[in-house]
Formats: sequence, structure tokens, C-alpha cells
Amino acid sequence: MRYSLCLVVVGLLATSASLRAQNGNFVPGSGTLLEKVGDDFEDPNWDYIFNEPKSSEELNERQNLPLGKSTNGRWYEGAKRGQPDVVRRVDTPEGGLPGSTGSMMLKSLKTGIPGSTTFKMQQEDFILNVQYRTGGSIPVSQNPSVTTRIYLPPTSEWERRTGPHFAFRVALETTKKTPRKVFFLGEKEEDEVYWPGLFICMDTKEQTRSEEDSVYFRVRANGQGGDVKGPAITEMGWWTLGIAISSNGAVHYYARPGIEDLTADDYISTQYPYNYKAETFRSAFFNIVNMDNGRSWTSTLIVDDTFVFLGNTPSRSSAAQMARRSTNEAPTARLAQQPQSKPAGKPASTTQTQTRQTPSKQSQVRQPQSKKSPATESTSEPDTSGSISDDSAYYR
Repeated sequence: MRYSLCLVVVGLLATSASLRAQNGNFVPGSGTLLEKVGDDFEDPNWDYIFNEPKSSEELNERQNLPLGKSTNGRWYEGAKRGQPDVVRRVDTPEGGLPGSTGSMMLKSLKTGIPGSTTFKMQQEDFILNVQYRTGGSIPVSQNPSVTTRIYLPPTSEWERRTGPHFAFRVALETTKKTPRKVFFLGEKEEDEVYWPGLFICMDTKEQTRSEEDSVYFRVRANGQGGDVKGPAITEMGWWTLGIAISSNGAVHYYARPGIEDLTADDYISTQYPYNYKAETFRSAFFNIVNMDNGRSWTSTLIVDDTFVFLGNTPSRSSAAQMARRSTNEAPTARLAQQPQSKPAGKPASTTQTQTRQTPSKQSQVRQPQSKKSPATESTSEPDTSGSISDDSAYYR
């Protein structure tokens, strides 16, 4: 009987592995590090220009350009919902990656329309600059993936609210086909951007009448567009998250507690969100969420090493990153200061020569910025002189 049961278990594991392989599944962080994008926040001069007021296009159709952006050109404000109130380089919390001295804090109070309160759940976006630094979206034939380390504080420090608090997401593009309305002849094709990701949710003990808060992942999304409840998060502190997009258009979700690289054992799910097959990878981004009541701050999210990789072969990314830290060399220091081409259809911006100024000792909280803010490094950035499309959304 035990022998038969063992055979059944082995058979199920083999079937699961076979299905993953058929879906093109691979571990995020595989392949080659794409040095043009991503950040480890080791530069002590890391800074952010808010360019207030923030965008609130989703609520009142106002983008309030120009958008906020980091001075190293690697992050920018989401045009749909705006940036967090606090974007600040902080000391890496205990237990972080070896050699890491800097991480990034994201936090918000007023997540709705600037100058008003909506008294509804709202969120803001912080976008990793991918397509503007690489010259365009990345075809999924290159098997792109993105990984990050995040620090979750004790739930006693979270906003006391049941629902989503954070999300780590990607912006993907596909071709959507819909029946033509005129005489129902053939199909109409149009570009469609969508935003799969991993949400971190909490059911408060006050609501569930339990002894402890319940925290868990939620996967967005299945083929019907619905969210899928993922594994429980039973310990706070550092987590490693990853999303991979395989050449067949599938999305693969991974997570593990701690700072170690992801492995096959950290697999959560494979989905074709909304029954779409991804064609290109545009960007990755973070959501932070709260009840926009003027009193409740979002739960604090701290982020470290967020990087994009190409390829599905085994990688030695952590070894390379640790070696870089041992020489105190940030990724931006190793990149040649050369202008990058803009994505097709987007006007090119003027390339500036990188300059360094004395870093500000003030907290990086939303404030009006003078024209004497530190210059950006030499790179292409989103053109914020006119209305732009966004790479982030929450309600899809």
C-alpha cells in the first residue's frame, strides 16, 4: 500500500513538472542581467524629483505633467494614478542582502486627487523604467523576467484594513482580436496592455475575529480575469518575488521568504491572464494601497535589488551583485554614458551629461522641486512634455 502511494505521489510530481515545462515555465532571474534597467539603491546620492502635483488621470483625467522621476533615470511616476508621497533611500533593514547599504521606501497618505479626499480605497504606482532605457518593449521571445526583494514590517505596523496593501506587477502587451460590429465580418485587431502581478493582502484579526492577522498572496489573473488566492505569508521580513514571461506568452509567478535567489521550489502559478498571450514586456512596477481618508498612511514597503533578466538558462545573478557591492560599484557607475534610442512612436528627449551634487539630507517626501535639483544621468526617459500612456493599473 505504501509502495503504491509513493508511486502515485511520484507520478503526480512528474505530471506537475511536465505541465510546467509545457507552459514554458522557468525561474525568474534566469539568464543574463539587463544592466540598462533596474536598481540596487547603493548610490548615496540617489534622489527623487516629485514634480508636484502628482498625476490623478484615473480619477479626474489630469496627468499634471511633468511626471516625477528618479535622478538616475531608472524610476518614474505612474501617469494614471501618480507616485507615492514618500520615495526615499533608506538604510537596508536587518537581514537584507549581504553588502547592501541602501534600499528604497515607498509610503503614502493622500493617494487620491491632490488637494482633496475621496474616502475610497486608492493606490499609487512606482514604475521601473524599462522600455525608455532599452529603446522599446522587450519581445517575449527573449524570455524576460523580473525579480525584487521586499521588506514587510510586522502587521502591527500596517494600515488596519482588510484588502490589498502592496503589489509587484508587470506591464505586458498583446494583440487583442474582437469581432467586427459591421456585418460581423472578420475580426478587428488592436494593441492591448495588461498588468499581471502578485498582490499582498491582509485579512485583519479584527474583521476575522482571529488571534492573528492573515496575510497572503493573490495572483492576478486567471484566464477569465479573476484573481487567484496564493500561498499564505506566515512570516514578515524579507521576501524575494519574481515574475517570468515565457516565449509562449504565459506568465509565471514565484515567491520565497528571505533574500536567496528563487528556485523551482518557489513556484506559485502559471497563468494566461485574461486569456491573453503576451507578446512584449513593457515594464515592472509597485502598487501601494490605502483608504484615502486623510488619516491612514499606507503600510510601509521597502524595496531592494529590482532587476530584469533575459533568457531562461541558469543565472549567477546574486554572485555578480555581491561582487559589485564588494567594490561599492552601483550598476549605473558601470554603464557607458551614451544616449539611448526612444521607443518607436515616442519623441526623443535631449540627453544630458551626468553631474553630481551634494545629496540632500531632507526626507524624500513630496515637496515642490526647484530647477536646481540634481541632474539626471545620461539616458532616455519618458517624454513628459505631453500626454503619455501609462504602464500601470489596479482594477484590471
